[in-house]
Amino acid sequence: MKYYLKTLAVVLFLMNSQFFFAQQIITDQKTQELEFKRAENEAVKTSAENHRKLDEKIEDLKKQLKDTETKKKNLVKSEGNLKSTKEKISKLELENQKIENKITTNLISEEEIQKQRIKTTENEVNIQKLKLMQITQQKELEKAISAL
Repeated sequence: MKYYLKTLAVVLFLMNSQFFFAQQIITDQKTQELEFKRAENEAVKTSAENHRKLDEKIEDLKKQLKDTETKKKNLVKSEGNLKSTKEKISKLELENQKIENKITTNLISEEEIQKQRIKTTENEVNIQKLKLMQITQQKELEKAISAL
């Protein structure tokens, strides 16, 4: 009987130890699953945060691009205005030279000379106005260039 009790005790001991090890393995698996879920949740949160930050940067870059395009359009417009004003000034100066040449050749009457001198004076006033406009446009151009 002693042999039978000893065998039974050994069998019970082995069963308890196997139960203990099985329970330990199950606990370890549950712990690993929980850690995996925590890590997965953290990865999802981090990914969502990174996407949000990237979306914000994309929006900022779009705004910067729009601002740059607007500034570029303003620059082109300012350059066009300045060029147009310079052409108008050149045209009026050329017209004044032609009128002066007519006056100096004495091929026209005194009355016509007076009309031509008035026209020359008007052109000079217009030239001065255009030069003032040119200065303003030059400043706008410099402002547009510095904005870029």
